[in-house]
Amino acid sequence: MYDLTAAELIQRLVFALAIGLLIGLERGWRARAEEPGERTAGLRTYGLAALLGGVWGAIARQFADHGGAIALGVAFVIYAAAMTVFRYRETMRDQTFGATSIVALMLSFALGAYSVVGEETAAAAGAVATASILALKESLHEQIARMTWAELRSGLVLLVMSFIFLPALPDKAIDRWGAINPYELWLMTVLIAAVSFAGYVAVKLIGYRRGVAVAGLAGGLASSTAATAAMSRLAHERPEAIEVLAAGAIFANAVMGPRVLAILTVVNPGFGLRLAAPLISMALVYLIAGGVLMRRHGPAREEAENPLGMTNPLDLPAVLKFGALLAVVMILAKVATNLAGSPGAYALGLISGIADVDAMSLAMARHGAAEIGVAPAALAVLLAILSNTLAKSVMAWMMGGRSMGLRFAATSALAMAAGGAALFLVPAIDGL
Repeated sequence: MYDLTAAELIQRLVFALAIGLLIGLERGWRARAEEPGERTAGLRTYGLAALLGGVWGAIARQFADHGGAIALGVAFVIYAAAMTVFRYRETMRDQTFGATSIVALMLSFALGAYSVVGEETAAAAGAVATASILALKESLHEQIARMTWAELRSGLVLLVMSFIFLPALPDKAIDRWGAINPYELWLMTVLIAAVSFAGYVAVKLIGYRRGVAVAGLAGGLASSTAATAAMSRLAHERPEAIEVLAAGAIFANAVMGPRVLAILTVVNPGFGLRLAAPLISMALVYLIAGGVLMRRHGPAREEAENPLGMTNPLDLPAVLKFGALLAVVMILAKVATNLAGSPGAYALGLISGIADVDAMSLAMARHGAAEIGVAPAALAVLLAILSNTLAKSVMAWMMGGRSMGLRFAATSALAMAAGGAALFLVPAIDGL
């Protein structure tokens, strides 16, 4: 007895046809310049291939106890062999090589069959992924060509350490203070590296083709300190563009608050919620000030050479250095909060923030909120951001000159004031 009604079977076969048409749409568009009969498969062939897979899936489902799965496998092999022959003839005629079309045809049949014998939603997701990968051919090839061996190697090493070594790390504290959990420490280290790498990639993709503002925002995602230094250095060389370059540095720091908020929300959602108001307030002040400076400068003069010489944040030594810094801050935060309570956390925030904000933020999210309370821990994070901002203000003044330093410092002072006011004036949510 068949386990699907006629209506359910028709619905699944329609799904199968839609899957083939979706993949065939991309394939047909690429071959649109060829005459009918000059290509192995087009829109109709892909649609019919997926529908054929769906029909064979229905047969296999009906005769599941009588070798239906074997019949489906044999049908797939015969189908794949026939398509391979046609594709071979096409490549011989064109004197080209390529297996993408064969794989796409095989996927059409397989996904069509799975939409009947399995989950049609999952099959549809597979079709969308297939069509997307096919459509991104030029973009993917371009990015691979632009990728350096060091970037590829760093990414592979991190993947090995994350998916092979990470599960083997002990998921418990190993130090006398209960601050260092190797599993959580490495997980948080990789999280920071991944977020920074997203900004690094954005800078490489965007560069200065779309202006200083966009490059500043992308650079801030990777490292607001590096972006501020780069803009300040260029401001010293191009004083006539001081306002737009100051705006670029300010835009880079506008990303700092949302970046920290996103990381904290992943590690400790309740703690991130308590810091949402001050971090968003600071970001808004930076954005408004950057927009004002950019408007005063004028869009016609926004273009500049790319000064963002950022290093790859997935480089293994850089990741290990941050991991070591995070471990040290974790231990110091635990000791400081145990011995001195909130004042100890505040002092540590001011000191550690000079070098890095992420480590202190993670330490407070991981231990501080439970040790001294959410509100004091949130203030410790803001003090780390204040310390970091002061350090960047000094750097902007020294590297970019008085005009650059004044613009950046004045904006930062307003942003810090807005963040502090939001922390104390915006009521806590759900008792946080």
